[in-house]
Amino acid sequence: MGQILSSAWALFLGLMLLMVGNGLQGTLLGVRGEIEGFSTFQMSVVMSAYFAGFLGGSRMAPEMIRRVGHVRVFAALASLISAVLILYPALAHPVAWALGRVVIGFCFSGVYVTAESWINNAADNENRGKALSLYMIVQMTGIVSAQGLLLVADPSGYVLFVIPSVLVSISFAPILLSISPTPAFDTAKPLAIKELLELSPLGCMGMFLLGGVFAAQFGMAAVYGGEVGLTLPQISLFVASFYLGALLLQYPLGWISDRMDRRVLIMLVAAGAGVGACVAMVFGMRFEILLASAFVIGGTSNPLYSLLVAYTNDFLEPDDMAAASGGLVFINGVGAIMGPLITGWVMQVSGPQGYFLIIAVLMLALAAYAAYRMTQRPPVAAEDTTAYTPVMASATPVALEVALEYAIDSANEEEDAQNESN
Repeated sequence: MGQILSSAWALFLGLMLLMVGNGLQGTLLGVRGEIEGFSTFQMSVVMSAYFAGFLGGSRMAPEMIRRVGHVRVFAALASLISAVLILYPALAHPVAWALGRVVIGFCFSGVYVTAESWINNAADNENRGKALSLYMIVQMTGIVSAQGLLLVADPSGYVLFVIPSVLVSISFAPILLSISPTPAFDTAKPLAIKELLELSPLGCMGMFLLGGVFAAQFGMAAVYGGEVGLTLPQISLFVASFYLGALLLQYPLGWISDRMDRRVLIMLVAAGAGVGACVAMVFGMRFEILLASAFVIGGTSNPLYSLLVAYTNDFLEPDDMAAASGGLVFINGVGAIMGPLITGWVMQVSGPQGYFLIIAVLMLALAAYAAYRMTQRPPVAAEDTTAYTPVMASATPVALEVALEYAIDSANEEEDAQNESN
């Protein structure tokens, strides 16, 4: 880990600043929207717009990079992000915010594609797994740290919008000024969705449902906090709890998944998230229970993303895994676009507790479908499964391809070791 950090510290520092900026703007808009008097459904449209832009960016950014190169794409997109962040308080209207979120989602997706390809270039077969782990830790740490910045100024003013703009503006300085060479760039053509559905119905359905859950966490948590009357420090802790859970439970669940039928673990983890959401829905008026529920939901839903990717790969040939990653990201992105819209509509109809109602329904539906799929297909033997690799639910196809490359390398090394021992 130290070797990776010493050789690519500028890249990870830039990514940390990007994640702080992104994490702060998402929560800040939820709080500021309440101050501006936007309705819950209007805010759900604003939050959904980010994921629409992100999905479009993940599909268009590779071609942009091939045409003009990593450096120009990175600098141009980061500059656009910085500009839009400054415009939010000046154009306090739901339509303007939604358009801004589309642009920001598109730009962040392109920036992540660029940065993730740099990470892959900085790593080799021996330390690629550690590089991915460090990338995920940096992402989580940046988002959690961002919630603390929410308390440094009044959210009804301009300062909190200036902070993420400045952070994003300076984030690409250490990356672009580092001595890391510009990597070659190529991505696999996505596998057809129909073919992917036939190969792994649970993987596809799970990614779709999980997209809605993740989008609700990332986009609507602050909106929920404002509607139930949480103070600004409480909203900050509430949002941070989702990501702390994801960071702390990712690796234990991954270790378990390599040693048992992954469908059983998917069912249990999804059911745990559903129960956590039900507890918050009933007892969420007690803040400590609300924090514990957020920790459980974040700590189960985020690792589920990596679990579903690993489970899908169990039914793929190594040559098809990279192609499948694009399809999985697309399915997850469609769910993420719909998640805030449905959540906002339910919250407007049934009240703030509709936030946890949607999460509970989606996660319990995933648990039930995993249980059903166990009756339709025999389990894959633990020794025949692909390695679990932790990946954030906001990953682009590039990050997934890097993770899959690591899983394939690990499998090949284990096979070579077994052949030598025999």
